Amino acid sequence: MASALTAVTLLTGGGALAVGLQLATAPPALALDNGINLTPQMGFNNWNSTLCGDQFDEAMIKGIADAFVDKGLKAAGYQYVNLDDCWALPERNAAGDLVPDPVRFPHGIKALADYVHGKGLKFGIYSSAGDHTCDVRGFPGGLGHEQQDARLWASWGVDYLKYDNCHNQGLDAKTRYRTMGDALKATGRPILYSICEWGSTGPWNWAPSVGNSWRTTGDISDTWQSMISIAQANQGLAGYAKPGAFNDPDMLEVGNGGMTATEYRTHFSLWAEMAAPLMIGTDLRTAAPETLEILTNADVIAVDQDPLGRQGSVVSSEQGLVVMSKPLADGARAVTLTNEGSYDTTITATAQTLGIGGADSYTVKDLWSKKTTTGNGTVSATVPGHGTAMFRVTPSSPVPPPTGVTQLSDLPFGSAANQWGPVERDRSNGDHQPGDGQTISIRGTTYAKGLGVHAASDVAFHLGGACRSLVTDVGIDDEAYGNGSVVFRIYKDGAKVADSGTVTGKDPAKRLTADLTGATTVRLVVTDAGDGTRYDHADWAGAHVACGSGPATGTYPLSSLAWSSAGNSWGPVEKDMSNGDNQARDGRTITIAGTTYAKGLGVNALSEVVYYLGGSCTSLTTDVGVDAEANGRGSVSFEIYKDATKVADSGLMTASSAARHLTADLTGADELHLVVTDGGDGTNSDHADWANPVLTC
Repeated sequence: MASALTAVTLLTGGGALAVGLQLATAPPALALDNGINLTPQMGFNNWNSTLCGDQFDEAMIKGIADAFVDKGLKAAGYQYVNLDDCWALPERNAAGDLVPDPVRFPHGIKALADYVHGKGLKFGIYSSAGDHTCDVRGFPGGLGHEQQDARLWASWGVDYLKYDNCHNQGLDAKTRYRTMGDALKATGRPILYSICEWGSTGPWNWAPSVGNSWRTTGDISDTWQSMISIAQANQGLAGYAKPGAFNDPDMLEVGNGGMTATEYRTHFSLWAEMAAPLMIGTDLRTAAPETLEILTNADVIAVDQDPLGRQGSVVSSEQGLVVMSKPLADGARAVTLTNEGSYDTTITATAQTLGIGGADSYTVKDLWSKKTTTGNGTVSATVPGHGTAMFRVTPSSPVPPPTGVTQLSDLPFGSAANQWGPVERDRSNGDHQPGDGQTISIRGTTYAKGLGVHAASDVAFHLGGACRSLVTDVGIDDEAYGNGSVVFRIYKDGAKVADSGTVTGKDPAKRLTADLTGATTVRLVVTDAGDGTRYDHADWAGAHVACGSGPATGTYPLSSLAWSSAGNSWGPVEKDMSNGDNQARDGRTITIAGTTYAKGLGVNALSEVVYYLGGSCTSLTTDVGVDAEANGRGSVSFEIYKDATKVADSGLMTASSAARHLTADLTGADELHLVVTDGGDGTNSDHADWANPVLTC
C-alpha cells in the first residue's frame, strides 16, 4: 500500500511557517530549484502503446516527432518525445557506458535527439534506480552509475529522465533518487527529472526537492477500473503540487482502445484537473481524429497548464459522484463533475461549494461542448456513466477566500506592484524573469510557500470581509547574500495593522500577525529602509489567512462535519467505517480489539485529515487504535494538532493494543489536524481508526 498525506499550513522547525505537515515534525518538501517544469510536463512516451515490442525503434520515434508538428500536438503545448525501457543493449560496454540497441536505433541516441530537437521539441530517456530496468530481459539500470550515465545522457542532448524503481536492492529510495538528481544537476544541462518510485515510500514527502514530478501509484493500464482507481489515489495529494513539482498519476492511455471515448474524456479531464503530467501513451502516427480531439482540447490543457500550479481538490464525493475544484491564476475555478457509476446522473455544485462564492454573477464555460452561460455560479450537468463534465467558472467580481486557512500565494492578486521583475509565488524574487527565483530562504530557514518580492513592492488581495487574521514570517531572502534592508507593513483596507520595523539581510525571520476582521482588502507593502534597493529581495514567507466561521456552538460527531482536506495512503478516508480496500465505502464496522463503534474515521497510515474550526471550538475526544481488519498486523501512532502544536499523542500502537482514549484542548484553534504515522515497519496493514471522535464547540 502506498502512503499519502495531504499538505496543510502549519508551523515547523524553529517556528518557521511552512506547508506540508509530513508527520508534523519534518520540514516541508520544497520544489526543486532547477527552473524546469513550472507547469506539468506535456509530451509522449512509447510504453503504453509498444511495451518492448519490435515496433519501438528509431523510425517510430521520428514519426512521433513528425506527428507532433503535423497533427497539432506541438502547437497544443506538447514538447517532450521520450523513450521508455528497452532502448539499450543488455550489457554496458568496456568503459561501463550504456550502449543503444543498434537494431532499434542504428544511428544512435544522439542523432535521434538531434532529429527531435530539429523539430523544436525536447527528447527524453528512461532508466531505473536499480541494477537493472523493469523489463524481464534485464537492461542495465543506473544504480552505482549515476554520474557516468548522467554525463552520457547530457552529451547526447537528453532533456528528460524517467527514473524507475525496479531491482533497487532494497536500498533507501530517497538516497537512490537524490544521487541521480545530483548527478543530473552536475551535468549543467537542464534535464527534467521524473521520479517513478510508484508511491512506495510516500515520495510526495521528499521528492519535491529532488525531482520535478513523482509517481504516486503503480502502473496504469488501459481500463476504466485502473484509471479511476489511480485518480482516486492521486486526488488526496492535492496539497503537494506546486510549480516545478507535481504529483504524477502515470501516463495517459487515451486512444489505446481499452476504454470508451466517454471514459477517455474523463481520463484527460481528471489528469488536467489534478495538474498532472500529460504524457501521451498512444501511437500518434495512427491516432484516430477523436483521440486527437481529446488530446488537443485547448481549454482542458489550459487548466492543466495554469501558472498557479495548483492541483484540484475534491469538494464533494457521495455515492460515486465526485466534484473537484481547481483554483486558477485569474481567480476562476476549473470544475469537474465525475460520475463513477454506470447510469446517467445529474451532478450539481454551487459557487460556494467550489470556493468562489460571493460574486454578483459568473461566466460558466463547458470545456468540452464550448457552450458559455452567465448565472449565479451553480454548475450542473447530466453526466453519463463513467463520464465527466468540465467547466471553467469565472466570477464577474473579486470573491473572498474560501472558508478555511489559505496561503496567500494560492489566491489571485488584486494588484501586484514590484520594483524588480514580477511578484513570485512560492519562490524568491530572483531576477527579472517570471519563475526564476529559488526556494524561499531566510537565514537558512526554508519555506515551501510564500511571496517573493523586491522593494518597493505592494501586493493586494481581496478579502470581502470574510477573514479573521493573517500570519506570516518576513525577512530578506538569502539570495541577497546578507545584504539589503527593508520594512514590511500590512494594511487592513487603509489602516496599518502590522509593521516589522527595519529588517536587514543578516536578521532572522520575524513573525507578523494581523487582525483582518471585516477587511475588504489586505495589502502587503515592502519599502527600502534607506540604503538603496539593490539587494532588497524580500519574502512574505508562509503568509496565510484564516477566513470564515467554524462550527456553531454544539457537540458534533466529527464524521458528520466536512473536512478541509483528507489524505490517505490506501483508498479514501472513510466516514463511519474502517478504511477497507482502496475503493470508496468498502470498509466495515469500526472495530478495535473487539470493541465496535458506529461513528468515526477509517484511515491508513500515512494519513492526515484537516478540519477548519475558525477559533470556535474547545476540545476533541476520541478513541484510537488499529482496526481488526488488519488481521493482527500494522503499527501506527495517532497525533492531534491544534494548528501547528501537537496536543495529543497515542504513542506506538499495534493490532494487539486496546483502544486508547485521547483528549485535546482546541481552544482558539483555526485548524484541527488528525495525523496517523507509520510505526516504523512500513504502511502495509496500517488500517487505523479515529473511533467515536467528538468535537465540542
